[in-house]
Amino acid sequence: MTSAAAELPEGWSISLDLGARRTDEGRTLIGGSPLRVLRLRPAGARWLDRVADGGAVPSSAGQRALARRLVDAGLAVPRPTPATQHTAADVAVVIPVRDDAAGLRVTLATLGDVGAVTVVDDGSLDPDEVRAAASTETASGATVLRHATSQGPGAARERGWRSADRPVVAFVDADVALPAGWLDGLLPHLDDPTVAAVAPRIGAHPGRAPRWLARYEARRSPLDLGPRPGPVRPGARVSYVPTAVLLVRRSALEAIDGFDEALRVGEDVDLVWRLAAAGLGVRYEPEVVARHPCRPSARAALRQRFRYGTSTAPLARRHGRAGAPLGISGWSALAWLGVLLGRPVPGVGVAAGTTAALVPKLRGLDHPLAEAVQLAGLGHLHAGRAAAEALRRTWWPLALLLGWRVPRSRPALLAAVLVAPLLAWCDDRPGIDPARYAALRLADDLAYGAGVWAGCLRARSAAALLPRFAGPVDPPTAP
Repeated sequence: MTSAAAELPEGWSISLDLGARRTDEGRTLIGGSPLRVLRLRPAGARWLDRVADGGAVPSSAGQRALARRLVDAGLAVPRPTPATQHTAADVAVVIPVRDDAAGLRVTLATLGDVGAVTVVDDGSLDPDEVRAAASTETASGATVLRHATSQGPGAARERGWRSADRPVVAFVDADVALPAGWLDGLLPHLDDPTVAAVAPRIGAHPGRAPRWLARYEARRSPLDLGPRPGPVRPGARVSYVPTAVLLVRRSALEAIDGFDEALRVGEDVDLVWRLAAAGLGVRYEPEVVARHPCRPSARAALRQRFRYGTSTAPLARRHGRAGAPLGISGWSALAWLGVLLGRPVPGVGVAAGTTAALVPKLRGLDHPLAEAVQLAGLGHLHAGRAAAEALRRTWWPLALLLGWRVPRSRPALLAAVLVAPLLAWCDDRPGIDPARYAALRLADDLAYGAGVWAGCLRARSAAALLPRFAGPVDPPTAP
């Protein structure tokens, strides 16, 4: 932990992740993804008191190594200083486009100063219109490359970055509106030698969508990964980022041989997961918010969800359980299975037993029983909500079959279908009535799940339908 790559860059600060909490008078830190318990020595607790709210990390190698450990575990959020290694002139922007000259104009108009711009026309019906948009909206014009027939967004991005010669590549979709100073919020993360890529938040703007759909999409857009920053990797709270906007080191793209051109959908998820598998860090930085227009109708939005669902089977073939519809501990799965089958008493018994079994692992804490109840209880509740979403979103054909054959399962299935979306409405407060929100949420889930099953049938594999079983909470460790 003393090498430069194992230390947070000098001058950076950190703050605790919103999901992390301190107990035992600040000596124990609980949180991260996956969940862990970190026991701090007195000096470490005092150090965290000083830096946890955005204080600069002292320059000593040991303290910067501790900051790195907290950041990598998802317990803390890095706060970079202004970028020193790269400027906007080092960035080559690659924009794939197909039949969307108007969206291309929007994106080009919001880019600001960058080193180079390459537009890859992926088989547009009117290539002259795309070329005209590229030549009129930037001061020096963009380089335009063309595919005579569409080869997909992955192939377009692949051709674009390989034609560029800058050390940083920014993939930006046509029709994305970038905020002023967008690179100022993203480039500093690349001063960290462990970070290969960084993505902003992709918020929805109404576009031509009706108001009720725009309000739903403002809370439930599949491109919007929320307001909390974090490391990006399979199994983490932020498990992927889209290439609607993504900054990547060119050297990292070369190391993993770029995009898989065989993928017509899910190629961005595949890229991010291969970066993670190669030990190349990816970060999500939601303080920078780009805007992507909503689909113009509910039918178009549902087609989008269906298409995204079809990506899960080819991704499962390449990455195993990384994109499983549910990550859950075996004990939580057993407890909720009892509830689902109309046998809540055994389920509660399993939950109580796992809570008791957790107490010995937490004996280093001041109040192990209370912490076990909180950790296990909240863990089971979160697992139940995730299981309900998987039933409603991916496994709904199986849920229908179960409800038909096992009448005792119907109350739990009904709760998964109705109660969970209403709880989400309470969380989201989307500005539309709960009945319409719940109906949209169910249609969203059904369309995505139909895509998952269609992809599995096409691939002749059920791998994308299988859950991923997570391990138990690890005992407290000391840095």
